[in-house]
Amino acid sequence: MHPSTALATVLVDELVRGGVEEAVLCPGSRSAPLAYALEEADRAGRLRLHVRIDERSAGFLALGMARASGRPVPVVTTSGTAVANLHPAVLEAHHGGVPLLVVSADRPAELRGTGANQTTVQPGLLGPAVRWEADLPAPESVSDAANGFWRTSVCRALAAAGGRPDEPAGPAHLNVSFRDPLAPDLTSDRSAPAGRADGGPWTDLAPVARPAAAPLAGGERTVVLLGDLPSAGLTSRALDWAAECGWPVLAEPFGVLPSGATVVPHGVLVAGRVATGAPDLAHLVPDRVVVVGRLTLFRELGALSRRPGTRVEQVSALPRWTDPGHVVHRVHPTDVLREPTPRADGADAWVDAWQEAGRALTPRVREAAALDTGPDAPLTGPGVASVVAHALSAEDALVLGSSNAPRDLALVLDPGAVERARVVASRGLAGIDGTVSTAVGVALCHPGRTVALLGDLTFLHDANGLLVGPAEPRPDLTLVVVNDDGGGIFSTLEYGEPDRSAGEGAAAATERIFGTPHGTELAALCAAHHVAHTRVRSLDHLSDLLAEPARGLRVLEVRVDRAGHRALRDRLR
Repeated sequence: MHPSTALATVLVDELVRGGVEEAVLCPGSRSAPLAYALEEADRAGRLRLHVRIDERSAGFLALGMARASGRPVPVVTTSGTAVANLHPAVLEAHHGGVPLLVVSADRPAELRGTGANQTTVQPGLLGPAVRWEADLPAPESVSDAANGFWRTSVCRALAAAGGRPDEPAGPAHLNVSFRDPLAPDLTSDRSAPAGRADGGPWTDLAPVARPAAAPLAGGERTVVLLGDLPSAGLTSRALDWAAECGWPVLAEPFGVLPSGATVVPHGVLVAGRVATGAPDLAHLVPDRVVVVGRLTLFRELGALSRRPGTRVEQVSALPRWTDPGHVVHRVHPTDVLREPTPRADGADAWVDAWQEAGRALTPRVREAAALDTGPDAPLTGPGVASVVAHALSAEDALVLGSSNAPRDLALVLDPGAVERARVVASRGLAGIDGTVSTAVGVALCHPGRTVALLGDLTFLHDANGLLVGPAEPRPDLTLVVVNDDGGGIFSTLEYGEPDRSAGEGAAAATERIFGTPHGTELAALCAAHHVAHTRVRSLDHLSDLLAEPARGLRVLEVRVDRAGHRALRDRLR
């Protein structure tokens, strides 16, 4: 067996022994030993292999599978720019706490720094975003010592990616040098050199114990702001914990669809009015705000935390807690969610007051989102989000794009009318990168149905996510694409203020640099990829389509008028 073949075979063998069930591979020459070893493991039923052409999409495919399964998923590339194309997914995994493992093939030491084709400095290329990295040299021969070194390197990579009590999950990087010949010897034995006699990994990793966290102090006039957490289970626990404590919850729609006894309907809208001092809601001003997870969507929630005299505490899943307003008084680990604070005497009345304020907005929200106006009503993003949420069961998964999709959902969500479907969103950096591929990854690993809600620019940015070869595992995935022919979210921000379009040429300039119309026919794009496409005619039509059993990959396109976004958002607020 060639040394390069032996190295690749051992690495893949130890990945499987370390619990890896899914792997993503991009084609390349330098990574050929790994490709052969992965294909052989797939054929033997030891793992499931997914081959992709585009490294950026491949990175997010692995990220989606890692998010859905909770296990490290390796993405394997050849050398050069192939590795750099993984950087967006690595950054998202770093900030989002996702167990992603990059395995990059590289040139041997004698070719580095010589100008050899497709050669750059790959160690350190992903910077401080990785939890751990190693640069394995190209072997001259195979020995027991080398075998042990290769296996323990994989163990360390998986341990770093999977996370420990003192370090959250995240990306790790194993850079592996291979020397020619890269193709296996057809006459040699390709079984992996033996590991430990007991079949276990070379490095046993015992969890590190830490003392239990003290519960939060009581407080009657406390409000919980729920943001993004690393897992759906943790989000559900936070919702139940807040209900046990008797504190109202204003939730962003991540982890699971927020529902429960103390979740406030249209909580973001209520928070905005309380934060700006609405006289009719003065009785809702809190003494304390507890932020659970990471808030990424709404300025209204941040404004509530910045009210003078408000004590702010944070429950963080990461050692690096978030506090952009510099207002947090105390930080707690997520262990506190296991121990509820005893309910204050006035807890029920406090929760009821917040929920009454939210329910009072429901008729106006439904009117603004055109939810009750029949088949001829104009389609709106919030209306689409509401229909999607109500179509999901607790066994389903919803993948949310960035920009308008999660905002629309949070504004219209009625927590009493939805189930706790799982919600996956790339909120680490909240970019639009790789959303289609992430959704494909979730659908391949989630046992229930998977639906994605995203905008047209997010969809087009990862159109290569539709590239699933005929021999590859295919997902059952419905992509609901809200198409407003451009960057509709900017019209709802300061860039879309009417006064900014008043001067000569100002409207055209705003449309060009923020609106970014594209005119792409999504049906034709889907046809090129042999992906089913349906143009949605109404909210009732969308509801009927979502009631159909999931079969394969399909796109439901909902065209909306971008010109109405700002007026609709103003009516909601």
